[in-house]
Amino acid sequence: MTPPESPARLVHFDATDGVGLAGLLYEPRRTTKRAAIWLHGTGGASIFDTRRTNGLARELVARDFAFFPFNNRGAHLVRRLRKGRKRIGGGMAHEIIRDCVHDIDGAIRELRRRGYREFHLIGHSTGANKIAVYDHHKPRNPVRRYVFLGGGDDTGMLYAQLGPRRFERALELARAKIKEHRGHELVPPRISPMTLSWRSFYDVANPNGDYNVFPFYEMITDVRLGSRPRFRHVRAIRKPSLYVYGDRDEFSYDDVPRCVSILSENVGPNAEIVVMEDADHGFTGREKELGELIAWFLD
Repeated sequence: MTPPESPARLVHFDATDGVGLAGLLYEPRRTTKRAAIWLHGTGGASIFDTRRTNGLARELVARDFAFFPFNNRGAHLVRRLRKGRKRIGGGMAHEIIRDCVHDIDGAIRELRRRGYREFHLIGHSTGANKIAVYDHHKPRNPVRRYVFLGGGDDTGMLYAQLGPRRFERALELARAKIKEHRGHELVPPRISPMTLSWRSFYDVANPNGDYNVFPFYEMITDVRLGSRPRFRHVRAIRKPSLYVYGDRDEFSYDDVPRCVSILSENVGPNAEIVVMEDADHGFTGREKELGELIAWFLD
């Protein structure tokens, strides 16, 4: 029998740069000041389209946490977003990962307006990368704890897919398109099967950029892609942090133990790492156990 769904309200709010966003706010019956914010991944993701949203909400609300998953500006593949009186390109195709700072701060501002005072961030897949990017660009932030779920190496996977020559050529081409003010145009499928603009493609592929948070491929293959220190984002994190991977994560180069071992050598001083047995990248069917684990850590 399927457990009853937790009630939620649809919330519209603005990121701190004025981009309009929407999410679901699940609240426990007993008044609480604690709220957990959910950052979804990329690839066309939406918090409205996954069973994970209600599953995690049920566990967190039962432990007196409000739960606020929202669709950030990178939700879906291509869409139009409101920014003041203008319409701008949104979705995965046009997202720049550093803009997550505006989205997260906008969500915190909205929750503060509703009376919440204690904040936690939970990020899945690229959402985990975004937590690290947020902490990097805003280390003095009001969040108490971070939860990283299946943080991925999109830069390394793109390099492995294209190969050295095509990868470098694609980076050069992306830089040229951006310089010509054509960064909004879409990358051809021969370079990226994902729907990306040249500007967003460069954001993902640039080894020295913010996207390259978990450079597992570089460590596994001993290939140096960028010049900046590896794992510089997560090494600098000082807040209590939980990293969770499924032992069948399909985006961990078929070697989750190796990736977790590499991660353990590069995390900050207040980190814990958990590997869930028989779990894939999306923790499919394991929402209850995942919610219990997250609530235990946040509590």
